[in-house]
Amino acid sequence: MLKRIHISKKKRDGSKLRFVRKDVFNLTIPIFTEQLFVMSMGMINTMMAGHIGKEAVSAIGMVDSINNIFIAFFSALAIGGTVVVAQFIGQGNNKLANESMKQVLYSGILISIGITLLTYVFHNQLISLLFGSAEGTVIRDTYTYLTITLLTYPLIAVDLICNGILRGAGDTKTPMKNSIFMNFINVILSFIFIYGINIHDEFIDIHTSGFGVKGAALGIAFARIIGAMVVLVVLLRGTKILKLTKLTVFKFNKELLKPIFGIGIPASVESLLFNCGKLITQVYIVDMGTIAIASNSISVSITNMFNIPGNALSIAATALVGQYMGKGRTEEAGKCLAYITKISTVGLMTVGLISIPFAKLVSTLYTQNSDIIHLTTNILIINGIGTSLWAIGFVLPAGLKGAGDAKYTMITSIIGMWLIRITLGYILGIPLGLGLIGVWLAMYIDWLVRGILYIIRFKKGAWKNIVVIKKSNNISKSEST
Repeated sequence: MLKRIHISKKKRDGSKLRFVRKDVFNLTIPIFTEQLFVMSMGMINTMMAGHIGKEAVSAIGMVDSINNIFIAFFSALAIGGTVVVAQFIGQGNNKLANESMKQVLYSGILISIGITLLTYVFHNQLISLLFGSAEGTVIRDTYTYLTITLLTYPLIAVDLICNGILRGAGDTKTPMKNSIFMNFINVILSFIFIYGINIHDEFIDIHTSGFGVKGAALGIAFARIIGAMVVLVVLLRGTKILKLTKLTVFKFNKELLKPIFGIGIPASVESLLFNCGKLITQVYIVDMGTIAIASNSISVSITNMFNIPGNALSIAATALVGQYMGKGRTEEAGKCLAYITKISTVGLMTVGLISIPFAKLVSTLYTQNSDIIHLTTNILIINGIGTSLWAIGFVLPAGLKGAGDAKYTMITSIIGMWLIRITLGYILGIPLGLGLIGVWLAMYIDWLVRGILYIIRFKKGAWKNIVVIKKSNNISKSEST
């Protein structure tokens, strides 16, 4: 009897351990906290813009569809650094992890400066080409918001790359603290710049005028400056593993840049084409009118908030799979990725279903326009059902990238976006008359198709044979000075 009790208890304990993996949750919880705060602040910013007027929220939404292309591009470039640093740390080679950090940071700064200059020179033509059919007030606000926010691209690159590298080293608390601080500053400054200051009492009399859309752009610009400076100071002071030294002494190292860009370039191309596809859908959403534009912007803001568990687990998947692959523990990498995908699917399904009864209530937080509320509510109800597909479409490929399988995820993502989401979204939205709802339905079908392709790739296991960095010291022989 005692023996049976002992065995039964052991089984219960083992089952519990399989359900809760400490390596996953220790890395994910700080990321989740960070994402929760970042998305909350973004949600508040959209609400503030929404109360300026539907033209303001439409303009910000359109510009963000451009800005998000570059933000996603810098994030994808950072993935190369994250994976390489994670794998070097998995091997116990902290020296090359630090050198890789410097290589990807300097490369990212140069690339982001080039993108900033090109966007600034052609921003008038870009807006006219993409959003020329929008209302005049919306177009004016669009010019204002873009010309300010595009100047922050190098700061975004620094912030994303540095935070990605810290996560690759297993440090998710520092990026969490930095992002929370930056977004807190963003909300405070945006509120002041958008609405101005009005304080009147017997001791203080302060009055400043608000700048509306320009204020929203200035708030986020100053916050990004502060965020980039803070994370650079952290790396200059150094962590347990990473330390940025000798800033004026740098030489590009081909042997280190090869694996970084071997992952970063496919991921960047994937991100660029994927987000260009989203921009194309934004173009024909513009033709649906200001109600559709505003509803889409609000729906994106809300669903991003609901998707926080998925984003957090996606980031964790890249770092953890990278570390396991660096240690040569390919089977454990597979088990970890399967676990993260299942947990994220269950989590997103739960959040989605819980959100359905509150769809209309949440919509009213952004606007009092009844048409916008009605359309946004319908989209959120559909999202409550479709969001469970996000995990196989995004979390699973994030883990594959951690193993270095960036080319497959790139090709699959491009196929899904350009053959399904854009084409089917247009057919459902315009000729079939479903409007904005048709565009969102096509998005969920895209997730499903890509997810099936990623599952097939995962199960076949070819990704386990990819070698990102060799275990020899060949790279160190050509190390830059």
